[in-house]
Amino acid sequence: MTTYRYSAYDSEGKLRRGRIDGASSESALKELSLQGLVVVEIAAEEKKRTVSGRPLSLASHVLFCKSLSAYLKSGLPVTDALEMLRRQTPDKRLGEAYSALLEAVQGGRRLGAAMRDQGVFREGLIGMVESGETSGSLVEILLKGSEVYQSELRLRRKVQSALIYPAVMVVVGLGVIAFLLTYVVPRLTALFSDIGQALPLPTRVLLALSAGAKVAGLPLLVGAFVLALLVRRGKVKLRLPFLRGLRERISLSLVFSHLSTLVSSGIPLVQAVQMTAPMDANRERWKEVAQSVREGYRFAQALDRQGSFPDDVVYVVRVGEMGAELSEALERVAENSWEMAESQMERLASLVEPLLILFLGGAVGFVVVAILLPIFDLSGLVK
Repeated sequence: MTTYRYSAYDSEGKLRRGRIDGASSESALKELSLQGLVVVEIAAEEKKRTVSGRPLSLASHVLFCKSLSAYLKSGLPVTDALEMLRRQTPDKRLGEAYSALLEAVQGGRRLGAAMRDQGVFREGLIGMVESGETSGSLVEILLKGSEVYQSELRLRRKVQSALIYPAVMVVVGLGVIAFLLTYVVPRLTALFSDIGQALPLPTRVLLALSAGAKVAGLPLLVGAFVLALLVRRGKVKLRLPFLRGLRERISLSLVFSHLSTLVSSGIPLVQAVQMTAPMDANRERWKEVAQSVREGYRFAQALDRQGSFPDDVVYVVRVGEMGAELSEALERVAENSWEMAESQMERLASLVEPLLILFLGGAVGFVVVAILLPIFDLSGLVK
C-alpha cells in the first residue's frame, strides 16, 4: 500500500487536504470519489529516507569531513557535493547517509538539521556544522572537524596496537596451558592411579585445576566470548584501576580538543561544554562546569570549583582566559594531556610485556614441574 496526499473539494465547496492509502493512484481516486470529494491534486507521499543501525564509525566521520569540505571548497553547492560523494564512496552505510542527506537538503532542510535527523552522526559534528552554516564558515569547520577526528582515530589506533602483542601472548600462553590441562594431564593421571603411587603436592594441585577446567572450561570460554562481544559493541565497559590516570588524560585530550574547535567556531562556551560532555565517561562533572559558567563563573573557576580536574589544566585555562585566548589554551590543554597519555602508554607497554612473560613462564613451568615430579618418582621406584 502507498500513502497519497490529496487536495479535494467536498460537497459544500470547502477545500480539504489529507492522506489516503491505496494500491495505486486510481484506487485512491476511486475511494475519494465514493466519499463525495472532487480531487484537484493527488501525489504519492515520499517516505523519509533514514540510515539504520549503529552510529557511523570514527573513520567515516573523518572521511565525511574531508570529502565534503574538499568539494565545497572547490565551489560546488551542498547538493552537488552530496551527490558526488554518494556516487563515489565505497562505504555502503556512508553512501546511505549521503543519499539521505541529499534527499533532505533537496527537500529544504539545512545540512545540520538533516544530519541530526539521521541519528548516525556525532553530536559534536552536528553542532559544528550548524554553527558553520550560521556563520558562513562551513568549509573551515569541516576541515577543523576532520583534524579533530583524525587525532582521535590516531589515538585509538595507537592504543589498539599497544595492546595487540600482550593480547597475543595471553591467548597463546593460555592455549598451551589449556592443552596441557585437558590432554596431557588426564593421561598421566590414569597411569599414576594404576600404579597406586602417592602423587606430589604440585601434581595434586595440577590435577584439581585440570578437573576444574573440564567442568568450567566451556562455560568460561563462552562467557569470555560474550564479554568480548559486549565490550566491542560498547554495551559493557571494563574499568581497570591502574588505567584510571591514562583514561583521564585521554578523555581530557579529546574533550578539550573538541572544545577548542567548537569555541573557535563561534559556539557559546556553555553549549560547547554540553556538546562535548558525552565524550567523557564522567559526563556529570561537565554539567556542573556548565552550570557554574551560567552562574557567572569564568571557565577556569568553574573547572577549579568542580574539583576533579588536574591543577595544570586549570592553570593553563586560567592563563588563556586572562590573555583572551581561550580556544588556544584549550588546544594546549588537549596537546599536553595527549603527550602525558602517550608517555603513560609507553611506560605501561614496557611494563606489561615482561610481567606477562614472567606470569606465563611461571604458569607453564609449574605445569611442567608438576608433570615431571611423579615421573621422576616413578623412575626411582622402578630402580
